[in-house]
Amino acid sequence: MQLTASDRFVYALSIPLVLILLIYIVFPMIATVVTSMEGGGAVYQDFLGGNSRRALFLSVGISLASVLTSGVLGTALAVLLTRFSFAGRSVLKVFALLPLALPPLIGAMSFYYLYGTSGIIPRLLEEVIGIPASTTSFDGLAGVMLVHTLTMYPYFYLSVSAGLSGSDASLEEAAMNLGASRATMWRTVLLPMLTPALVSGALLTFMVSMASFTAPQFYNVNTLTMRIVAARTSGAYDLAAAQSTVLSVVSILFLLLMRWYQNRRLTRSMSKGTPQALKVVQGVLPQIGAALGSAVIVAILVAPVASILLLAFTVNGTWTTQILPPEYTLQNFIDIFTEPRSLRPILVSSQMSAVAMAASIVVGVLTAWVIARWKGKGAGILDLMIMLPWALPGTVVGVNIVTAFASPTPFNLGQVLIGSLWILPLAYFIRFVPLVFRNAAASLAQIDPSVEEAAQNLGAGPFRTLRTITLPLMARGVIAGALLAFVQGFGEYVASVVIYPARYVPLSVEIYNRQYSNDLGSAFAYGSLQVLAILIVLIVSELLEKPGRFRRRRRPAGADTTAATTTAAAPAA
Repeated sequence: MQLTASDRFVYALSIPLVLILLIYIVFPMIATVVTSMEGGGAVYQDFLGGNSRRALFLSVGISLASVLTSGVLGTALAVLLTRFSFAGRSVLKVFALLPLALPPLIGAMSFYYLYGTSGIIPRLLEEVIGIPASTTSFDGLAGVMLVHTLTMYPYFYLSVSAGLSGSDASLEEAAMNLGASRATMWRTVLLPMLTPALVSGALLTFMVSMASFTAPQFYNVNTLTMRIVAARTSGAYDLAAAQSTVLSVVSILFLLLMRWYQNRRLTRSMSKGTPQALKVVQGVLPQIGAALGSAVIVAILVAPVASILLLAFTVNGTWTTQILPPEYTLQNFIDIFTEPRSLRPILVSSQMSAVAMAASIVVGVLTAWVIARWKGKGAGILDLMIMLPWALPGTVVGVNIVTAFASPTPFNLGQVLIGSLWILPLAYFIRFVPLVFRNAAASLAQIDPSVEEAAQNLGAGPFRTLRTITLPLMARGVIAGALLAFVQGFGEYVASVVIYPARYVPLSVEIYNRQYSNDLGSAFAYGSLQVLAILIVLIVSELLEKPGRFRRRRRPAGADTTAATTTAAAPAA
C-alpha cells in the first residue's frame, strides 16, 4: 500500500502522542502494579484477609445498589418527562439536571447538612412533629446511598430520555394492536430497544460510585477509596498500590462486562421512525396531583443548591443547635476576594485547571484526528490508552502519579513531580483529557474526509489542512469539551487530596479544611462559587453545541412581520 503525504503525517504525529500517553497514563499504572508486587505479592495476602477485602465488597455493593436506585429514579423521571404532559413538566425538565452542577465535595457537604443528624430537615421535623432527629436523618450507609442516588440518576435520565425520544411509536402501536398489554409491550419492545441507554447509565453510575470518596468520607463509610487514602497517609505505599490495582481491575472488568452485554444482541430499529406523542394527563385530580408531585420533586432537587447559597452567608461558628443559621453576613465573600490567603486556592485551581485544559486540547484533539484518519490496525489501542483514565477512580489516578513520579527513572524522563506545582495540572490532564477527546471525536465524525482531500488537492499540506480546515470545523465541540474539562478540574477533590503540595492547596481541599475547622460560611462561600462556575460553563457549552436553539427562526415569506418566534433553552447536560 502506497502511503500518501497525509498518511505519513498521521503516522508521524502519532509518535509523540503515543509517548505522551505511555509516559503519563500507561506507565503510572504499571508503576503502581510493580510497587504492589515489591514484597513478592505478600501485600495481596494481607488485602484478602484484612479490612481491605471487606472495603472492596462494600464498595462493589454500594456501586451496584447505586446503579439500581439511580436507574429506577432516572428511568422513571425520563419516562414521566418524555411521555406525559402535565402542569409543571417544563419546570421539572429544567431542574432535572441540576445535580450535574454540584461538585462532588460541596455536593456531599450540602446533603450532609441537609439530611444528616444535625441537618436542617431532621431538626425541622423534630421541632415541628417531635420525631427525634436521629430517626429521620440519613447517616452512614443510608447517607451515602442518598447522595449517590440524587446526584447520579442524571446518567440514566439523560441516556433513557434520548432513547425514548428517538424510539419508534409505530413499533409500540403494532405490539398493542397484536394484543400485547402495555406491560408486555414495555418488556418485549421498549426495554430491549433501551438496552444501550441503560448500559450507558449503569456504566457511568458504577464507575462514579466506585470512585466516590467524598460521600463515604462525610458519612464515615469504610469503602476501598477511603482505605487507599488512609494507606497513603500512613505511609503504607505498597498496600495503597495493591488497593488501587484491585480497584482498577474491578472497574475495568465491569466496563468489559457492560460492553459484552450491550453487544451480545442487536437492538436497532429497522422502521422509518414515527415520532412519539405526549400523553396529556386528564382530570382535575390527576392534574393537581401531577402539579404537586412536580413541585415536591423540584423542591428536593433545588434543596442542595439552596442550602449551599444559604450557608454561604452564615457567620462562622454561629450555627450550632438551631434549625437554620442564626446570623448572616457578606463578609465570607469579601474575605475571599480581598485576602490574598483566601484568594490563593481559587487562583491555584483556576490556573492549574487552565494549564490542564490547554494540554487536554492539544493531546485530545490531535489524538482524535489521528484515530479518525488512521489507516490499518492500531487505532483501537490509541483509543484505549487515552480513554483508560475514564475507567479509573480519582484516588487511583492520584496513587498512580505519586508512585510513578516519586523518583527519577528513564521511564518518566527523570521527572520528580512530588511536591511540585506541576503535579496538580498533570493529574487534572490525565483525568479529564478523555472529555476533550470524546467531544473532539464526535465533532470530527461529522466532517467528511473529502473536505480535507479537496484542500490537499488544491495544494495545501497535511498540517495546513488540519490547521485551517479541520480544526475550525471542530472548534465548537472542542471548546465545549475543554470547558467541561476546566470546570471538572476546578472542582476536583478526589485525586487532589492524595497529591496536592502543601504550598498549593486547591479549592476543593481548602473547602474541606474550612469545613473541618468549623468555618462553614467560608467553606460554602467557596462552594457557591464552584457551583456558579459550573452553571456558567454548562450554559455556554449548551450554546456552543446547539447555537440554533437561541436564534430567532427565519419566518416564511409573507408572514406577519410583527410575529416573533421564541425558542426555549434546553437544560444543560
